[in-house]
Amino acid sequence: MLHKIVQFIRSTFHEPTEFIPLHDPRFIGNEKQYLNECIDSNFVSSVGEFVGRFEKICAEYTGAKYAVAAMNGTSALHIALLMAGVKSTDEVITQPLTFIATANAISYTGASPLFIDVDRETMGLSPSRMEEFLEANAIMKDDGYCYDKVTGKRISACIPMHTFGHPVKLKELVAVCNKYNIALIEDAAESIGSVYRGKQTGTFGKMGIFSFNGNKIITSGGGGMIVTDDETVAKHAKHITTQAKVPHKWEFVHDEIGYNYRLTNINAALGCAQMESLPKFIQLKRELAEKYRAFFDGSEYIFFPEPEGCCSNYWLNAVLAKDREHRDELLAHTNSNGVMTRPIWRLMNELPMFMNCRCGNLENSGWFEERVVNIPSSAIIQGYHKN
Repeated sequence: MLHKIVQFIRSTFHEPTEFIPLHDPRFIGNEKQYLNECIDSNFVSSVGEFVGRFEKICAEYTGAKYAVAAMNGTSALHIALLMAGVKSTDEVITQPLTFIATANAISYTGASPLFIDVDRETMGLSPSRMEEFLEANAIMKDDGYCYDKVTGKRISACIPMHTFGHPVKLKELVAVCNKYNIALIEDAAESIGSVYRGKQTGTFGKMGIFSFNGNKIITSGGGGMIVTDDETVAKHAKHITTQAKVPHKWEFVHDEIGYNYRLTNINAALGCAQMESLPKFIQLKRELAEKYRAFFDGSEYIFFPEPEGCCSNYWLNAVLAKDREHRDELLAHTNSNGVMTRPIWRLMNELPMFMNCRCGNLENSGWFEERVVNIPSSAIIQGYHKN
């Protein structure tokens, strides 16, 4: 079976001998034109027309009222947490099965991650597990906020992550957050273009963030975006991502602690062109996912499908092995034969800096950690060659 998997992936990507990466960017539109326009204008840093254009395109595409560009998804998440009022004495709920940026951004605020298990159907934060934990361990106080009865810390925010582009159970999660007055911030770093019940991910909470890193479905080289329907939040986010500088013709005046998180014009130029191709990329990636689903049907590996009621961008395709031994056999064989595959992340609560954080029952997260393998997921475009 391992040999057949390598053969199938090679034939699917039309690469009989070359190395096949896990995920490569594709440049099929106006990338070079926009980059040249940016260079010709001399505005290649944080000032220039493409930053505003990129924000407008992202807001219109997602249906959010406002979008604020940032240098990467992690900085966007950091700012979103600050905009949600997260303090250093707080706890923030998230899942242990996530890329480390989610937990790191929480730590940047001084707050502590509180790890809640994922659902088997989504690989994302479980609303039922979250509610079970809060019913047993939290109390609502007179100030209207939810507090952890063990640590005494306020639980101020919740960050679900849409794993590999698959939306979490947002309807139920919104209900739990509303019940306990917990700010919902979607880590949609991997899920731009994914739809939950007819609505784009990233737009269900107080804020959502996207990543445009080089390995994402579209890329601006490096870049992130905050989306929100709150005008006050959007204006404040833009202010502090540009060093909290007060506009003036010549004076340097800053009115609060700010951050050098503004996206550059040259990155935004690339992002604008990539956004124009996003619908095509999603179509191609969904076609690839269907090929994988059909190939693995009836085999010892289970292809992980989009959750019910969702339309996933299938950023990274994943299969489930029956245990860690079989997972490692697949990883070893594919990587030894020039096909890049990767396991899912080590659980955050197993890392030294997060070992002492509060956790719920994490059996589903551990189950996935033992079994998930990501397989090559680049959009397949006939005749496409990297320059």
